[in-house]
Amino acid sequence: MWIKSSYSHDDGGDCIEIAPGIPDVVPVRDSKDPHGPVLVFPTGGWSSFVAALKGGEFPAAV
Repeated sequence: MWIKSSYSHDDGGDCIEIAPGIPDVVPVRDSKDPHGPVLVFPTGGWSSFVAALKGGEFPAAV
C-alpha cells in the first residue's frame, strides 16, 4: 500500500509516495507516475534523510 507525503495535495504538485512495512527498505515513487520507476532506500538511510529534512539541513528549493 502506497501513502502520500503529508505535504501532498491533489493539485498535481511535486509529491512522493512511500510504501511502508517492507522489511529493511523504503520504496519511494512519484505520486504523479504510479507505474513509473521506484527508488528503494535502506530503512536506516531513509530515516537519516527524513531526520535531516526535519532538522533543516537542506536549503529550500527555489
